[in-house]
Amino acid sequence: MTVATSNIVIETTAHSRQLSMRQTIAMAKRSTIELARQPALIAPSMFFPIFFAVLSASSFSKTTAIPGFPKVESFMQFALASTIVQGVLFGSVTGAAALATDIENGFFDRLLLAPTTRTGILLGRLAGSALFGLFQSAFFLTVLVPFNAPISGGIPGALVMVLSGGIVSLAIGAIMSSVAIRTGSAEAVQGAFPLLFVLLFFSSAFFPRETMSGAYKRIADINPISYLVEGLRALVLEGFTFSAVVRSLLVPTVICAAAILFALKELRRKLAAL
Repeated sequence: MTVATSNIVIETTAHSRQLSMRQTIAMAKRSTIELARQPALIAPSMFFPIFFAVLSASSFSKTTAIPGFPKVESFMQFALASTIVQGVLFGSVTGAAALATDIENGFFDRLLLAPTTRTGILLGRLAGSALFGLFQSAFFLTVLVPFNAPISGGIPGALVMVLSGGIVSLAIGAIMSSVAIRTGSAEAVQGAFPLLFVLLFFSSAFFPRETMSGAYKRIADINPISYLVEGLRALVLEGFTFSAVVRSLLVPTVICAAAILFALKELRRKLAAL
């Protein structure tokens, strides 16, 4: 291969990567605008977690005196982390259901017929979910922190919590997108969501593991959502420490990487079957 030929190959590869990136960004923009134009779809994931947090703070305010309960200024402060996780769980399903709808109405097939990057179809949708997760996390903190729920980690801790929320949304979006790609059914995606919600309730999202016992505690001990919530909670209760930052970002990142790889595998399987 001559030097000129080699340069052409490199330039062609670079151009292809730039084109794929632009297409992925365009798909992410479409996903974000699609969510913004359907407030009825996103409203439950924005307001139900806040309603649940307020209800919990009112009902369980005296539980903060239970032996083993961490030192907090209010139950709302304790529930701040779980509200973020609960909200992004709701929101990430919306994007995956939209992907399933694209498959159902044939838009997904039209994208495959066009000269577009295949992985960008999925990654663009997931990027839109991640942006929505970032927005949700910032919204929850803005609304709930004034209600006696200070963040010991300050502004840096709040920024890490918002970033973690985006990563969690990306991870759950990838998991639900795998269901969407395999089934091509928005109903199947919605039907799979309660399984994730059950995992949330069988974790330390709403009460510390130190106050649990029996089978419930054993399930919470092996539930990854427990460690995710506890990482975020550490930023609220313990401050901006290296341990808290690592726990807040490492757990969702590991889950996210595995979920995206699985979603891409499902996409390749679907493409091979066409």
